[in-house]
Amino acid sequence: MAGKKSKKEPVKQAKGLPSNAHITGAGEVEHQLITDTLRENYMPYAMSVIMSRAIPEIDGFKPSHRKLLYTMYKMGLLKGGLIKSANIAGQTMKLNPHGDAAIYDTMVRLSRGNEALLHPYVESKGNFGKAYSTDMECAASRYTEAKLAPIAEELFRDIDKDTVDFVDNYDATMQEPSLLPVSFPSILVNNNLGIAVGMASNICSFNLSEICETTIALMKDPDHDILSTLKGPDFPGGGQLIYDRELLKKIYETGRGSVKVRAVYTYDKSNNCIDITEIPYSTTIEAIIAKVTELAKAGKVREINDIRNETDLQGLKITIDLKRGTDPDKLMNKLFAATPLEDSFGCNFNVLIGGVPMVMGVNGLLDEWIAFRTECVSRRVAFDLDKAKERLHLLKALEKILLDIDKAIKIVRETDEEAEVVPNLMIGFGIDQVQAEYVAEIKLRHLNREYIVKRLADVEDLIKTVADLEATLSSKARIRRIIIDELTAVSKKYGQPRRTQLIYATDIDEVREDEETVEDYPCTLFFTNDGYFKKITPQSLRMSGEQKLKEGDVITQTVETSNAKELLFFSDRHTVYKSRVSDFKDTKASVMGDYIPAKLGFDEGEGARYMAVISEYTGYMLFFFENGKAAKVEMSAYATKTNRRKLIGAYADKSPVVAMVYIPQDTEFVLTATSGRRLLVHTGAIAAKSTRNTIGVQVMTVKGKHRLQSVQPYTPGSLTKENRYRTKTLPAAGAMPQAEDFGEQLSLL
Repeated sequence: MAGKKSKKEPVKQAKGLPSNAHITGAGEVEHQLITDTLRENYMPYAMSVIMSRAIPEIDGFKPSHRKLLYTMYKMGLLKGGLIKSANIAGQTMKLNPHGDAAIYDTMVRLSRGNEALLHPYVESKGNFGKAYSTDMECAASRYTEAKLAPIAEELFRDIDKDTVDFVDNYDATMQEPSLLPVSFPSILVNNNLGIAVGMASNICSFNLSEICETTIALMKDPDHDILSTLKGPDFPGGGQLIYDRELLKKIYETGRGSVKVRAVYTYDKSNNCIDITEIPYSTTIEAIIAKVTELAKAGKVREINDIRNETDLQGLKITIDLKRGTDPDKLMNKLFAATPLEDSFGCNFNVLIGGVPMVMGVNGLLDEWIAFRTECVSRRVAFDLDKAKERLHLLKALEKILLDIDKAIKIVRETDEEAEVVPNLMIGFGIDQVQAEYVAEIKLRHLNREYIVKRLADVEDLIKTVADLEATLSSKARIRRIIIDELTAVSKKYGQPRRTQLIYATDIDEVREDEETVEDYPCTLFFTNDGYFKKITPQSLRMSGEQKLKEGDVITQTVETSNAKELLFFSDRHTVYKSRVSDFKDTKASVMGDYIPAKLGFDEGEGARYMAVISEYTGYMLFFFENGKAAKVEMSAYATKTNRRKLIGAYADKSPVVAMVYIPQDTEFVLTATSGRRLLVHTGAIAAKSTRNTIGVQVMTVKGKHRLQSVQPYTPGSLTKENRYRTKTLPAAGAMPQAEDFGEQLSLL
């Protein structure tokens, strides 16, 4: 129990046990703080999952991947032929004790046959299943065969030259590499998903050639613009990536975000069907078919006769049979919006760096990989240098022996004990023990001048090699050049064209309901001062009585229109919310109606000010402000290519708005100031702007504490002497009204 000290309570002796029976600790209850339990039991487990199972490291692999691939490398499967997968899984258990089933699942994901990776590391033969299908499972390990793919050579390049550290396996009977000395940034070339405790990792794949080019560019210029060379993720299953430069820039900088990918399809006119051949990496065939079937059964998609999976040896294929007269592109737009045919891939670049999980952007990951690879190459050069020096050191002994071969033979022949041969050679030629051991091991047949001269011919080359290696080891520029050359070679040898196409949001049609699927009929719309909305049919309106309203509320707009029109609701926080008349149910006068802020998800405390009913984005929105200015905004400024429902900055916030109104074409308004002056303005005199939050132009001059008070639409003939209130130039102060000027009352907006 929390807050209390641990204590032990005795428990009564169980029946059936002899009175003298005693087991230490038996029958005692020990209380423990929950925080202590978490710290002592749960935290070690969580750390184990994070560090040793779920999160990849800078070489691009989790421990399970690394253990499997290294086992295959040691089995000679880089150059050898295919062998049974069961054999590989069994051998891998020497490094990975989690069972052959888990090991085989890892192999399946790394294989070419499964199609889960952009560049598979395992060549496969047999049924390895498909990553894009849950029904297509892999065969048992005893039926399939595997070996390492050619690109795996880049994972183990110079691994035997002390390029990485080796550690004991789980039972300390053999050694395994802590990392693989990969010669390209594999962490970003193949996608990797891991779910740990309290954190996860989801790294998308990028094109190998683009990654190599970007890495080289960063090594030459740390300020290189990554977006100029790394176009975007490239998924194994292809598809179309909806390109958003700002979104990709955020992912590249922070390592977090999501990208949208949609399927690729073709229309078969002869069979009147759609063939889908590429789908987003994050979904499956079965999920797509299930969702489309669900929509068809619900009556939301009526253009489909049948949908089926026609995947075969030629690859993925989903076929949709269409009804006669169906527009395939419009149908696919609907399916993209409502099914996983367009899906998001959430990026979370969480990688273990020096044993610490870090979420990093592409730039950060490439910098870490460059540092890692620089260390690998430096260790390889140091290893080669040590070997060259050792060889040169041995050949120096041969030089001395060359001067007197007979003396060497005499020393060996006249030495009574074998253990004294090396010391006598050391004394006789002034060489050290290593050199003497080398000389002593020379075969008798090689103790001739020709053999020794040939060996000594390498001395000059070795001296140059040692000097060159020492210069390389001490030069960051040379190390960098080696890495660049290797990246160039990898790109040239294994690079391939992009599989995922890039499409821009401007090239995508706005996903909207087809007019054919929205029943169009006359209706009357009512909008109140407090933000309530009603849609009433003419028949219901004729039979209705008084409109039910909230206490103190009044109807500010009544519009006769049809069910297929669009609605724009302008709020008091300079935001516009887009909707459709068809989104609202028909109602009656006896109900209060829909509260627009709640229906459209307004921010807390935000209210609706005005409703615009449009069929197309033509005409203008007028905004009149207290300071006498008026803004005339083209309705096209509120149109969007994507199906966005909320636009901020709908109008200017520099001065309180007095009135807002939608006009299909220019007309006249009467402006009234608090001073009593009135001005008759034709909106054709106000220049239209394409910027939504423009403050507009001064229309009515207001002085002192006076301000624009109201705006009224002008009905021709309502003013007897209307020219008194007109002006040739704007802004103008207007004129004071006289009783004889008015023929009838004007109604307020």
